[in-house]
Amino acid sequence: MSRNLSSIVLCMTLQLAGAGPAAADDSPLPNADYGVSTLWQLGGIGGWDYLALEPSGARLFVSRGDRVDVVETATGRRATTIPNTAGVHGIAFAPEFKRGYTSNGRANTVTAFELDTLRVVQESPVGGKKPDAILYDPQGRHVLTANGASNDISVLDPNSLQVLANIPLPGPPEFMATDGTGTVFVNIETEPGKLIAIDAKTLKIKATWGLPGCANPTGLAIDTTHRRLFSVCDGEVMAVTDSVSGKQVARVAIGAGPDAAAFDPDLGFVFSSNGADGTLTVIHQDTPDTYRVIATVQTQKYARTMVLDPATHRIYLASARFGPTPAATAEQPNPRPSVDPQSFVILVAEPK
Repeated sequence: MSRNLSSIVLCMTLQLAGAGPAAADDSPLPNADYGVSTLWQLGGIGGWDYLALEPSGARLFVSRGDRVDVVETATGRRATTIPNTAGVHGIAFAPEFKRGYTSNGRANTVTAFELDTLRVVQESPVGGKKPDAILYDPQGRHVLTANGASNDISVLDPNSLQVLANIPLPGPPEFMATDGTGTVFVNIETEPGKLIAIDAKTLKIKATWGLPGCANPTGLAIDTTHRRLFSVCDGEVMAVTDSVSGKQVARVAIGAGPDAAAFDPDLGFVFSSNGADGTLTVIHQDTPDTYRVIATVQTQKYARTMVLDPATHRIYLASARFGPTPAATAEQPNPRPSVDPQSFVILVAEPK
């Protein structure tokens, strides 16, 4: 693990080719001097994927392969575990129903649990293969899973978990985001990438947009006020898209191996967590179409997924050390290295 927690301040703005120059924003910037303030040593076997923070910010939910670890953010201690979530990827919350949900990629199911007690209520099939990202859309009042192996979206009733619709897509879906007013957006992991806009009421695709210069987009974040979408891509690029017109308005340099994006509306910061080089890119939104990389924070290699607490401006990231990759077999032609069970940590990054 790197112990260099200093921020490397950069100043750059990358505009689309052919775009006119934007006026510089000389106003004082919020504190961008982010650093890793705390490491929570959780340990435990298995890998990880998404992190999710419940609306109150009191508990962090961490997917761990066959379970979800629930961590108290006040202490950094594991409070409990939601078991039997085979191949879990994502966690979503529906506060109005007092429920949470997990997408179980190996089981092709969704698990519903009570938010107060964390008691599992139900597990139901999604009708698609390898559900990955999961989202609760408050406008349509639906749970959606992005099914990576069947190239579609499953739409479920949040109470019964009945599948209400299946939306075919032009490629494998990755992260999803909602504008809260009737549209759900999905990154499509192709080269070049695509963005899909789905009507949350009719459950139909209403737009398909290209992502020039953005290959295999993964993480997706949204600025609902200025209607901007942030897709992190291969090639150390973040693409910024107008969520109304679908026009790409900027591309910004980020670190290598990104897998998650976040937007802090109070600070005007966009973040990319980059697992290949163990960095967190901090970008300032000067205007809705103009962006500056203002800090590159050293985190830890493999810290590729994250979640932002907008109330405290804290960012939680997960990482671990890996052992050697086992030899390929007929049953496992592409084996993955195992996680050192003592090394799994949550990193807490925040302004100094």
